[in-house]
Amino acid sequence: MHVFYRAHDTNTLLLNFGVENTLPDNRDAFGRVAGRKGAQTEIPTTMKLPGQIRAIAFDAYGTLFDVYSVGALAEQLFPGHGEALTALWRLKQIEYSLLRTLSDRYKPFLEVTDDALRFSASRLGLDMNDARHRQLMNQYACLSPFPENLGALKTLRELGVPLAVLSNGTPRMLDVAIKSAGMNGLFDHVLSVDTVRQYKTADAAYQLGPDAFGCAARDILFVSSNGWDAAGATWFGYTTFWINRSGQPLEALDVTPSVIGQRLTDVVDFVRPRFVGTPRA
Repeated sequence: MHVFYRAHDTNTLLLNFGVENTLPDNRDAFGRVAGRKGAQTEIPTTMKLPGQIRAIAFDAYGTLFDVYSVGALAEQLFPGHGEALTALWRLKQIEYSLLRTLSDRYKPFLEVTDDALRFSASRLGLDMNDARHRQLMNQYACLSPFPENLGALKTLRELGVPLAVLSNGTPRMLDVAIKSAGMNGLFDHVLSVDTVRQYKTADAAYQLGPDAFGCAARDILFVSSNGWDAAGATWFGYTTFWINRSGQPLEALDVTPSVIGQRLTDVVDFVRPRFVGTPRA
């Protein structure tokens, strides 16, 4: 594995530890096969990493839970179209959430997800009856976690690190997803933007983390597999860790995440020497 750190005195990757780079999931943001395995990226930087981490906030969808795990059912229901449906569904879900925040037209994430699915099926000309729609929405409620996530979260909890989920999902969506993934009881806070009625990347959404932990954003590691989310959290002031599972290029947004890795176990390696706190009893 590779974990890359930014530092104030270099314009290249600073630290690379582990073995040969292998990507467990070679899909891009739209579910397509992309990215050359083993590729390394040089990252310009001007930011010094903090010497301590007091807490971690995790994005949920795409980071803890694999949003493309619904693809198998989509393919079963619509042979030959499952990948396209899953990819467009995710794209429109994110697009709708951003547009609603920009235009101050908030709608709960479950409804946004529902709307995105309906549009995607219509756009692809698929026969989406009520039964199929219900099946896909029910499957989305119980997305599969990435295979290493549960063990990594348990390790972080054993280290004593305060953990939170900070997600666009509604409280009910997050409760079901966390329990379905076997992660119940691992988080000190489950934070939903539903309480502020603005989706990420709005400041009000990211402010939920410092408010919950009672410390500055820079002392919280914000972890996301979504490049746009890592960018937004970096703008807000978090120390950020982008889990780049599929070897994607950086978003062209004039901002670089603090740390880049490939899986949640890389977060453990980064946090272990930097956590300021005591192990849980």
